Amino acid sequence: MTKILVSACLLGQKVRYDSKGALCGDERFQKWYDEGRFMPICPEVTGGLPTPRPPAEIRGDRVVTAAGEDFTAAFEAGAQAALKLAQEHGVAFAILKQNSPSCGSLHVYDGSFTGAKVAGEGRTAALLRLHGFKVFGEDQLDEAERELAASSGSG
Repeated sequence: MTKILVSACLLGQKVRYDSKGALCGDERFQKWYDEGRFMPICPEVTGGLPTPRPPAEIRGDRVVTAAGEDFTAAFEAGAQAALKLAQEHGVAFAILKQNSPSCGSLHVYDGSFTGAKVAGEGRTAALLRLHGFKVFGEDQLDEAERELAASSGSG
C-alpha cells in the first residue's frame, strides 16, 4: 500500500505551537487515513520542541522566535527525523501543513511576525524535496490525489 508522510497536526493532533491541531476535513484525507496510508510526524516536536512553544518563523538561514530565540537546531533535527521516517517506510510523497516554518511547501511566514507570507518552504519540506520526495500542502489535495493514483495504480 502506498504510504504518505503527513503533518501530525493535520490529523488533529495537538502538536502545533499553540497546542492546537489543524484537522484537515477533506473527505479524501479521511479516506486515506482510514486506509492506513499515513505516516504522521510533527517535525518540531520530534526535533525536541515543547507544546506549547513560542511561534517561530524563518529569518534568513535561521528559525527564530519573535524574542530572538534560535530554534534552528530543533527544526533541522525534526527535518532529519521526517526524512528518515519517509525513507524507512518508503513513502510516496508528503502532505504537510502549509505556511509552517517546518512544513510549508509553497509559502512561509516572512520572519517579521506580522502575518505576512512569502513564497518559500519550511525546513522539512525543503529537505524532503532535496531527497526526491514530492511535497504537497493540505490545500493541494487534488495534486496529492493524482500523485497517489500515479504511484499506486489506483485512487
